[in-house]
Parts: sequence; structure tokens; C-alpha cells
Amino acid sequence: MNYHTRKWIKPEDLNPNHSLFGGRLLLWIDEEAALYAIVQLETPRCVTKFISEINFVSSAKQGDIIEIGIEATEFGNTSITLRCEVRNMMTRQTIITIEKIVFVGVDEHGKPTKHGKTKIEYISDRLQNIDNPSR
Repeated sequence: MNYHTRKWIKPEDLNPNHSLFGGRLLLWIDEEAALYAIVQLETPRCVTKFISEINFVSSAKQGDIIEIGIEATEFGNTSITLRCEVRNMMTRQTIITIEKIVFVGVDEHGKPTKHGKTKIEYISDRLQNIDNPSR
């Protein structure tokens, strides 16, 4: 699991129980997952197709720092499937898990487009391919 994003829980992120508002967390997850899909599929146009069951395991409080982890689990012809886990950096507890988030790459008309990807690519791999096109 790659943890790319950290968020600091502030007063505006809290629910009436003074813990992290689930809707705010889901917004952050959808945004982070979309960015991950855009980078992997190399297209600026990706849409959320499906989010599986969301498991709230624990919570976070004001002042806590959380990490959002995303990993690719499957590539379809037009889609990428991701898994997400968010953890509290202060307590090391898992806050939420989502086993399946599916994004679809679309064209300028919103129609699914084939992306030709079959595995995770890292920026360093892409840079090596630019430096050495025979790879």
C-alpha cells in the first residue's frame, strides 16, 4: 500500500461528536483515488464508477494526522480498480478500508476509452523509458 497523502484534522473537518466527519474523509479518498487513477492511466479524464462497501474501523480527532493509502489491484480495458486504507499516524489505527474503487477513463464526450495499461507504472519507470526508448 502506498501512502501518498496526509491530512491534518482541523475543526472544520469534525462532526457534532467532535470526531472526523465521514463525508469529509470520503471526499478526500475520492480525490486521492482519482489522482492516482489519472496518473496511472495517463489521462486527465477519469470518473468514479463504483465504490464498494466502506468499513469505518475507528475515528480520528482534531489535531490527528491521517494517511491515505491507495493501491491498484486490477486493470480492465477502460478501468482501474483500487483499494484504499486510511490510517491514523498518531495511533497507527486503521480508520477506514475500501476494498474496491473503480475508475474509468473517458474521452471528451464521457465515453469509456481503452487505456492499454496492464500494470502499475512508477514515474521513475516512465523516465527510464524516455531516456532509453528501446526498453
